[in-house]
Amino acid sequence: MSNDTTPVSAPAAESEQEIAARNDNRSHRPDSEAFKAFITSGWAPRASSDVEAGAAAPYTAARRAELSAGFAGARLVIPAGPLKVRSNDTDYRFRPHSAFAHLTGLGTDQEPDAVLVLHPVEPGTGDDGSNHHAVLYVRPLAARDTDEFYADSRYGEFWVGARPSLDDVTTLTGVEAAHVDELRDALAKDVGEHVVLLVVTGADENIEALVEAIRLENGQSDDAAADATLVEAASELRLVKDALEIAHMREAVDATIAGFAEVVRNLPRATGHRRGERVIETTFDAHARLEGNTVGYETIAAAGEHATTLHWIRNDGQVRTGELVLLDAGVEVDSLYTADVTRTLPVDGTYTDVQRRIYTAVLDAADAAFAVAVPGARFRDIHAAAMEVIAERLAEWGLLPATAEESLAPEGQFHRRWMVHGTSHHLGLDVHDCAQARRDLYVDGVLEPGMVFTIEPGLYFKSDDLTVPEEYRGIGIRIEDDVLITQDGNENLSAALPRRPEDVEAWMASLRD
Repeated sequence: MSNDTTPVSAPAAESEQEIAARNDNRSHRPDSEAFKAFITSGWAPRASSDVEAGAAAPYTAARRAELSAGFAGARLVIPAGPLKVRSNDTDYRFRPHSAFAHLTGLGTDQEPDAVLVLHPVEPGTGDDGSNHHAVLYVRPLAARDTDEFYADSRYGEFWVGARPSLDDVTTLTGVEAAHVDELRDALAKDVGEHVVLLVVTGADENIEALVEAIRLENGQSDDAAADATLVEAASELRLVKDALEIAHMREAVDATIAGFAEVVRNLPRATGHRRGERVIETTFDAHARLEGNTVGYETIAAAGEHATTLHWIRNDGQVRTGELVLLDAGVEVDSLYTADVTRTLPVDGTYTDVQRRIYTAVLDAADAAFAVAVPGARFRDIHAAAMEVIAERLAEWGLLPATAEESLAPEGQFHRRWMVHGTSHHLGLDVHDCAQARRDLYVDGVLEPGMVFTIEPGLYFKSDDLTVPEEYRGIGIRIEDDVLITQDGNENLSAALPRRPEDVEAWMASLRD
C-alpha cells in the first residue's frame, strides 16, 4: 500500500471550469445552433397586455413627493433587492425591500434586482411638483430569440414565467421604467459636481457597492451618515398610514382572524399528532398562502411550556388537552402588509381557574393600554399603562420582592422578569414596521391618527421558575391586537377575534359544533 499523500490533480479541463458554472453540469440542455434556432422560433405573437394603472399609484406618488421634500439636490437610490439563495442554486421566494414596496406599490414576488431612483431636478419642477423625477430600473421581459428566454434558470421565462415589459411597469406604477442596464450611467450623472448620491442600505449589497464605486470615481466622500438619513426618512414615512395602507391592514387582519378559526377547527387533529404544534403552524400557513401572499413572519405555535419562549418557531412539540397554546401569527396580503395577532387558547376549549386568573391579568393590562392609546398621548404611555396593571397583579399574588410602586420605578422593574418584551410596536409592511425611525418619533413619539401598532402584554412563568407557585409554572399567556389611532381615539382592527376568556370559550365551542 502506498503512503503517498500527495493530492491527485483533476484533469485540466475539469479544474479550469469555474465553480459557479458547475451547477450546470447536471443539465442535459442541448446547445447546438439547430436547437437554438428551433426553440426560439414558431411562437405566436405575445398577447396584448391587460395591465392597468394600479390602485396604489396616486398614493405612492404622494409618498415619493414627501420623501423628495427632504432631499433636494440628492439622487436617491431605493433597491428592491436581489434574489437570495436558499440552497445551492435554488432561491427563496422573492420579497422586495419594504421601502421599495412602499414607494412603488409593487408587492408579492415582482421585480427582483429592480431599483427605484429619484433623480434630482430644479426644486418644484419634478413629479407632482416635487424635487425629483422617479425612474424604475427593471429587468424587462426578454425576447424569445434570446438565450435568457429558455436557458436562464433564474430569470428566464421558460423557468420562472414572464416578467412585465417596460411599458407594463410604467402603466402599473405610474413611474417611468427603464432597463436596469442603464442604471450605472444614470446613477453616475453629475455626481460629485452638483449631485449627491444616496442609497437605502441593507437592501442590495451589489447596488451599495455600485454606489460606493461611483462616489469614489467622482470624488464624493463616504456618505454612510447621509445614507442612514435616507434609511431613517424612508422608515419614518410609514409611521402614519394613508387610506390605502389602512385598507390593506384591514384586509390582512381579516384574513388572519379567519386563519385563527381554521386553527381552532384543527385542534383535535393537533392533539393527535406527535408534532401537534406543526399541525397548527401548517394550518395557519396554508391559509395565509391561499388567502394572501404568505405569512408576515414565522408563525409561533407554542403549546404548554413552549409558550414561555417568546419567539418559539421550532413548533415541534405536542399539543395536550388541559394546556394552553399560544398562537402568534399574521397573514401578509399581496400588497405585503401584514397583521400580527396573538391569542392564547385552551386546547380543550375551557380555561382552568389558574389559566383564567393569569389570562385576566394580561387582558386587564391590554385594556389599560387601549385606554391611553389616543391622539396626543406618547407611544411610551401604552407600555407604561400595561405595566402598571402587570406590576399590581403580580404584587397581589405575592410574587414581587417589593411593592408595585417600587417595582415600577426605574431602579426596580422586578415585574419585568415575567414580561421582558415591550407592549407595542408599529405594524405595516414589516411586522416590526418603522424600525429605523428616530427614538423621538417612535418610543417618545406623539400618537397621531393613521398610526397602526400592536398592543400585546403577556405573562410568562417558566416551568423551572422557583419564584412562582408551582401551579403557575409552565404557563405563558399573551394577548395581541392590532390598533389604529383615529381622530377621537382608537379602533381595535382585530376586535372580531374574541379576547375575553368566556368569549374565547364560546367562540371555540361554536367552531367545533
